Amino acid sequence: ITLYKQVLSLEASNIESVACLASYHFYSDQPEIALRYYRRLLQMGVDNAALWNNLGLCCFHAGQYDMCLTCFEKALEHGDEETQADVWYNISHLAIGIGDLGLAYQALKVAGAADPTHVEAQNNLAILELKKGNVELARNGFREANKLGPQSYEAAFNCGLLSFKLGDLQESFKFVSQALTAFPEHSESLELKEQLSVKFQ
Repeated sequence: ITLYKQVLSLEASNIESVACLASYHFYSDQPEIALRYYRRLLQMGVDNAALWNNLGLCCFHAGQYDMCLTCFEKALEHGDEETQADVWYNISHLAIGIGDLGLAYQALKVAGAADPTHVEAQNNLAILELKKGNVELARNGFREANKLGPQSYEAAFNCGLLSFKLGDLQESFKFVSQALTAFPEHSESLELKEQLSVKFQ
């Protein structure tokens, strides 16, 4: 971060440094500061889907919900199919945040249609199916998400947890082991594996 700030002191219009500082502050749970850097990029003439998408996320995490949809709409206007899937995925998070599960469901469906390999959208769609009580649809959704992204621990964990709740301990163990391979420190997977070990004794 210090190097990026030094670059900006030498060249105040260095787009890469401003973008990296914005990203750093966003992932450091400082969305308000990130928002300032992203707005600075707009003032510098940057106008693309990624920037509008990031502005929408910052507004969401900063609690500025009224601005989120405007930013996401701009991102959709500027985006291609690949970025549109990410934007719709983020819109689903906004919808969940404001309690509109119907919009979240539709946004995830559109994200999946725009990019059928979008693992996170498939996983979250399965979670919403589970909330609706559609256990088999949820189970198939988690399996599909896991197949699309075996390196993603969330889908594997969700498969394992649902299998555990349904009494399929062998399948649960298989998926929780896969989740731990992807993310060895995942506390919920470790906890589930411990519960499975007790059941297998």
